[in-house]
Amino acid sequence: MSSSLEKIFIGRLIGLDVFDPLGDRVGRLRDFVVLRRAPGGKRGGQVKRPIVVGMVVEVPGKRRVFVPMTRVTSMDSKRIVCTGLVNLRRFQQRGQETLVIGEMFDQHVALLDGSGTATIVDVAMERARSGDWQLTELFVRRASTTGGLMRRRPGETLVVDWEEARDLASVGPQAATQWVQAHEEDQPADMAEELHELSDKRKMEIAGELQDELLADVLQELPEEDQVYILTNLDVERAADVLEEMEPDDAADLLNELPDTQAEDLLQLMQPEEAEDVRRLLEYDEGTAGSMMTPVPIILSPETSVADALAAIRQEEVSPAVAAAVFVCRPPLETPTGRYLGMVHMQQLLRVPPPEPLGTMLDTSIEPVRDMAPISDVAKELATYDLTIIPVVNENRRLVGAVTIDDVLDDLLPDDWRTWDDGTPVRKVGRRYE
Repeated sequence: MSSSLEKIFIGRLIGLDVFDPLGDRVGRLRDFVVLRRAPGGKRGGQVKRPIVVGMVVEVPGKRRVFVPMTRVTSMDSKRIVCTGLVNLRRFQQRGQETLVIGEMFDQHVALLDGSGTATIVDVAMERARSGDWQLTELFVRRASTTGGLMRRRPGETLVVDWEEARDLASVGPQAATQWVQAHEEDQPADMAEELHELSDKRKMEIAGELQDELLADVLQELPEEDQVYILTNLDVERAADVLEEMEPDDAADLLNELPDTQAEDLLQLMQPEEAEDVRRLLEYDEGTAGSMMTPVPIILSPETSVADALAAIRQEEVSPAVAAAVFVCRPPLETPTGRYLGMVHMQQLLRVPPPEPLGTMLDTSIEPVRDMAPISDVAKELATYDLTIIPVVNENRRLVGAVTIDDVLDDLLPDDWRTWDDGTPVRKVGRRYE
């Protein structure tokens, strides 16, 4: 393999495009996989440095796959070229493997010259005479001042050989600053996919670094077992704060997986208004429209102007699916509302003068679904009328919420759909896939 760089710092490569020899883009580099050999072991008088065995590449479809280093033909600061067929099976980390970005960055080490401790900021790799790529140097930031002949400044950065530092990860929790910075432009679903592949310990370290709102968004994209593990291992007050940031239907689904006493404790710690929305969803049987609806769609009175309706849609916290329509009701406008009158689609709002009242343009042709209706009925209505959102009413025709197309898809897909491999044969049995 050729390389224009004798020494490569891995952090500078992350995000680079990976190409085949013909120049077609394969995907984007997300991480490197190394094998860490026994600490202190030697062979021929040399310390056993970790071997870089491959790359984690994100291919189209947001799938992360493994590409062996033996397939890499060239690598520089602008792009990576690999040869041969790429196995599109989803990457799964094995017991002896370590992810450089996911697990080594932010790791604590002791500097063996006695000058204190430091945190790994970046890692360099070089190609050995054997042809293997090995980790050879650490770019670190000092964590403390020390004695000795010279005082060292905290925050000072330096490069040390791999052999000049000792792993201190077992001493305490590892920071996740570098991991979060490396993924700050990722969508929550992409962050969740990578988080799912990490160890439980690393999951909690990263969860501790994320802001409540972002952690809530990421949790909603994780498989149930990961959601439960992270939530139940957070400080109970922070767990309640994160639940408040989640969509009420997602929070209700997560609380349904917890013991009743634990779920009630968290509800008691939540803000009363947020907890009330979640409690109402918990009252419905699983598989009904009421159990999966959002209880806070955009609800306005018939006197509201088009201008005010568009302002409500433009709010940052409103998701695209919810913003597809506003629902018009008689007061009170908090769910359960007064009598439901009809809906106004966003496209229609864009076609009429701003002062026009909503009551003059109601779409009453779309019949709302009942809160006790099965999901199959909701899916049929959404498909029949090409809708992304549909109103949900109770027996008194009061609006109690709305179901969006993404709610239905999440329910109809199997629990493990996020971890499917392309081409995996599946068989549908009832509402589940096997």
